[in-house]
Amino acid sequence: MPRRYSYTEVKRITNSFQDKFGQGGYRLVYKASLSDGRQVAVKVINESKGNGEEFINEVASISRTSHMNIVSLLGYSYEVNKRALIYEFMSKGSLDKFIYKSEFPNAICDFDWNTLFQIAIGIARGLEYLHNGCSSRILHLDIKPQNILLDEDFCPKISDFGLAKICQRKDSIVSILGTRGTIGYMAPEVINRAFGGVSYKSDVYSYGMLMLEMIGGRKNYDTGGSCSSEVYFPDWIYKDLEQGNTLLNCLTISEEENDMVRKITLVSLWCIQTKPSDRPPMDKVIEMLLGSLSSVSYPPKPVLSSPERPPLQVSNMSSSDLYETNSITVSK
Repeated sequence: MPRRYSYTEVKRITNSFQDKFGQGGYRLVYKASLSDGRQVAVKVINESKGNGEEFINEVASISRTSHMNIVSLLGYSYEVNKRALIYEFMSKGSLDKFIYKSEFPNAICDFDWNTLFQIAIGIARGLEYLHNGCSSRILHLDIKPQNILLDEDFCPKISDFGLAKICQRKDSIVSILGTRGTIGYMAPEVINRAFGGVSYKSDVYSYGMLMLEMIGGRKNYDTGGSCSSEVYFPDWIYKDLEQGNTLLNCLTISEEENDMVRKITLVSLWCIQTKPSDRPPMDKVIEMLLGSLSSVSYPPKPVLSSPERPPLQVSNMSSSDLYETNSITVSK
């Protein structure tokens, strides 16, 4: 179980919050050292945001886990208006730094394909563990590059369980209020229950979008600044796949690497099927990734990737507009 720290101890191990390692939303992350010399990451929650529900949810969810592809929570501090989480330190930071050139000019976007494949497998194993390996089923509901951390060997670990949902393993559908997740990664049923109930298959969808994003090296809802600006992102991927392209138009890619990219792409397109029942569970995803290319059948084109769908102009839209656009488009 994670240890409880006083806020005075948190201040001491972070050297009065001197070494900021990153930030996101209303959270700041600091690099720190425990008394035994171990480096850790300390996530400090802005005291003016929320009532502590996400904080308690995160501690409750991640305390139930122990897996090489789930980040380890070592401790926490919970005092009035002062909350912090202490995690194992992941030296490479989050996955988004390695795939978004637009946000990180020095991003390393040229993963060798074996590294990318191992990251895909690792994330899949982490999700399969959350869905089937714990005493209770845990739905993460916010899988995205920012929530995938990498250690010095590029082993991926799923982090940030603030929106997670804990349920009985026998439960296939869970009840949640409102929407949980990030635009661009949320499954259709999370936005609009008309497409089905929220379940572990919602995480499968987010995983598929994340994998396509790793293959394409771009945000899945950013339609500007590329030759694909006139089509919805999965449409672009699906079209390239049909034409037998390598998706990155890389002249130096080997036949073996091309097969690997094609297999990841096929599996990802299965994961983003509109109907939850058409998406494979994570154990099947792992089986397909580890199997031969010939064993992965060709997926139908996801309904959301309709040629009639107008491209999203995200720069000119608010979050509420995006919810509305997704809802209207899906229902056609």
